[in-house]
Amino acid sequence: MSKEVVLTPEGRKKLEEELYTLENVKRYEIGERIKVAREFGDISENAEYEDAKNEQAWTESRILEISQILANATVVEAPKRSNKVSIGNIVTVEMADGTERVFTLVGAAEADVSQGRISNESPVGAALIGAKKGDTVCVETPNGKQTEFTIVKIGK
Repeated sequence: MSKEVVLTPEGRKKLEEELYTLENVKRYEIGERIKVAREFGDISENAEYEDAKNEQAWTESRILEISQILANATVVEAPKRSNKVSIGNIVTVEMADGTERVFTLVGAAEADVSQGRISNESPVGAALIGAKKGDTVCVETPNGKQTEFTIVKIGK
């Protein structure tokens, strides 16, 4: 039984585009690389062939992974008007030191901390779910440190 995956509409679209590219562009490119590498002769000591086969294996694995995510995904859209944080919301918080951070709350499959997209399953994401503007939330990070922040704004 597969674990349910939560996606925003944008996250689903991005995965569908990646899947299309992998299936319709990348597979062809890798096939051509393998064909050319075979023409070099002995494949047992052919680095180009090995690289292409490794890339082919990664690509097929990623196609399977995305297909499974999309098959098990529940697409959740942030409510148009809500005073509580939910998946799809853009949340502005004020940290204890006075700095502001902006997070977009998404499902785990589309989380990217470098882009401010945090998973609803992460400690911060889980703490934000259901909180309201003005609430102060305390989170224990994976390293055991307590972090506190106040919700300044909830948007879509």
